[in-house]
Amino acid sequence: WTSSSSAFVSQRQPSSHLFTRHSCAMSSSSSSSPKQIVVDPFCFRQFGEHAQASAAYKGTVFTDVTVAQMEDIVNEYLEQQPDTLQEGYAPFCQHLFVPNDGITTSAKVNVLKITPDNQHLLRTEYQARNDQELPVLVRYFPAHLVAQEQLELPTARYLDFILYSRDQIQKENAAQGTSDNSEETAAPWGIVSIKAQNVATELPMTPITAMRNALGKEQGGSGVPLNRDEYMAAVDYWSQHATVS
Repeated sequence: WTSSSSAFVSQRQPSSHLFTRHSCAMSSSSSSSPKQIVVDPFCFRQFGEHAQASAAYKGTVFTDVTVAQMEDIVNEYLEQQPDTLQEGYAPFCQHLFVPNDGITTSAKVNVLKITPDNQHLLRTEYQARNDQELPVLVRYFPAHLVAQEQLELPTARYLDFILYSRDQIQKENAAQGTSDNSEETAAPWGIVSIKAQNVATELPMTPITAMRNALGKEQGGSGVPLNRDEYMAAVDYWSQHATVS
């Protein structure tokens, strides 16, 4: 798979330059450049404006920024910092790490290190992200129990925008019987997930996600085979951490 956007790929760290919703809205309204990045419908569940989808989602939900505002933010950032895309786990996947300088206060870091003091809060259940996916067993800290224990989750310093190429999105949608609308199809990149975190590097993919990806597009994965070394590194990390959801 190739794309003209691949020229942007770099391992540089993101700029710490102040980047706010207000500045993005002002710039976006005066720019006629086509969007390079849009929020894929799969990611709508992370925005409070999509009430039904976000109510059932157990991860980060943005209640103070809209889909349109987020698209303005990432497109302006990429325009100003065109060499900041970083390679993901496959050629069709890229990461854009954007400093959370005034973008949102609703993005809390949602990964906790497992300790003797909090391990009693851990829960497991079978989850699927949509009706087409194969449910898999996940482990997590329930957010309401974390709140009851008064374990404070800090506002994230960075947002990790996980991007899939338009070609890959179309292949996965076709395998699951869904399709793109015209606006999303026009953009070469789609945001499929946004992670709130304190580091400008990719966190290891959860082992069960890597397994589901290896199962293929028909089961809700990407079709990328398991890499044993990366899988074992993920096991090491997630044996000591769990998400808050």
